[in-house]
Amino acid sequence: QVQLVESGGGLVQAGGSLRLSCAASGRTDNTYGMGWFRQAPGRERDFVAAIVWIGGTTFYADSVKGRFTISRDNAKNTLYLQMNSLEPGDTAVYYCASTRQGVALRFRAGYDYWGQGTQVTVSS
Repeated sequence: QVQLVESGGGLVQAGGSLRLSCAASGRTDNTYGMGWFRQAPGRERDFVAAIVWIGGTTFYADSVKGRFTISRDNAKNTLYLQMNSLEPGDTAVYYCASTRQGVALRFRAGYDYWGQGTQVTVSS
């Protein structure tokens, strides 16, 4: 089992920045990749960004490319999402997830473990 705990959400004005963190604990040694997803009220949980744990290859949704940066600290088993130039449309609950499978990291179904989520609210 892997436990994931997100932090760093909050309220920010449009144009501002936030950095989300996701601390992983438990059986993390077989992690293939980790990702961030977000879910706004009444919408599906959408892919935001992902990273292959060994090697660091990254993937981004088109809507956040150039504004968000995903990174990880292998030694701390922590995933980050630096969010800049935030827009009201970025308002959502943000979830981190991890997978042991060598799957396409853009798809929700490939992930084994999920955090509880952290709220990000961007005011106009």
